[in-house]
Amino acid sequence: MAKKLHVKAGDTVMVISGDDKGQTGKVLVVSPKEGKIIVEGLNKVKKHVKPRKAGERGGIVEAEAPMYACKVQVYCSSCKKPVRVAHKVTDDGKVRVCSKCGKTL
Repeated sequence: MAKKLHVKAGDTVMVISGDDKGQTGKVLVVSPKEGKIIVEGLNKVKKHVKPRKAGERGGIVEAEAPMYACKVQVYCSSCKKPVRVAHKVTDDGKVRVCSKCGKTL
């Protein structure tokens, strides 16, 4: 069964534990089944790639690896801090807001 994650694709997040602690980035891909996300520019790994076709070059490619969603928190641009997400019901439906300052995320 897929778990519900507190982050969505397109959110700006800050890493709160691990090697990239304190860095921010944009969420590119969310995988609720595994509980992992891919963040732009963070958790880089080097991958050795073989040439597949004639004339194509192989080499070492740097790419973003998935990381557990529990290691990040949504980053509020007005608070300049990682925050928890609260929900507020408005005329357009339910919106996600910063739990500290109340601004829409």
